[in-house]
Amino acid sequence: MAVSVAVVGATGRMGSLAVRLIEATPDLELHTALGSADPLDGIAGADLVLDFTVPAVSPDVVSAALDHGIPALVGTSGWSADRIQTVRTRVDRMPELGVVIVPNFALGSVLATRFAALAAPYFDSIEIIEAHHTGKIDSPSGTSVRTAELIGQARAEAGPVAAPHADQRARGQQVASVPIHSLRMNGILAEQTVVMGGTGEVLRITHETLGDSSYEAGIVLGIRATPAVRGVVVGLENLLELGA
Repeated sequence: MAVSVAVVGATGRMGSLAVRLIEATPDLELHTALGSADPLDGIAGADLVLDFTVPAVSPDVVSAALDHGIPALVGTSGWSADRIQTVRTRVDRMPELGVVIVPNFALGSVLATRFAALAAPYFDSIEIIEAHHTGKIDSPSGTSVRTAELIGQARAEAGPVAAPHADQRARGQQVASVPIHSLRMNGILAEQTVVMGGTGEVLRITHETLGDSSYEAGIVLGIRATPAVRGVVVGLENLLELGA
């Protein structure tokens, strides 16, 4: 039976991509496509709510999904740890539902973040440079925040990264002790480089998004997997079989 998906933010770049994907995928069907002027009650009866809105609206979309007893897949960036914890507290009381929050649907980006976490314990100097188009509202990006958080977790025993002069604004915004530098420029879609410095060597882990087609496989994977998820899951990597 096809998964019926309500897309919220359907008129935006990512939302319209999701609508086209759903309509072209045999085991998925479009329940409704809601724009910014449409009431959220339109999600009623869907098997899944897919959120591609903006950071200020996204929590309301998730709340509406939970009000209707519908699992949610969040593709909107800008979800802080506090916001995630608020949703987790509510979902803990709703054991039959799940919410999946995905900072980036590009499989290559997910793998690059995992590679950075694997390498993090072996380098004390680590910084992130992320670049996006001028229309991206939030900075640092959700992908870079997630990468920094996973680096911090991987370095639990090694301790914070070495980030000298972090009090200076030009040194970037620190997340889990990792400085993040954000560029918003014409001519760029999305890219991220994690730079790791060691004795006599530098390791750079770079992922570049060249087109929206890079998100397609991740979006379909997320839609198919989310209805079976229970609780709150952050990151597409948790839906992939990447091993320990």
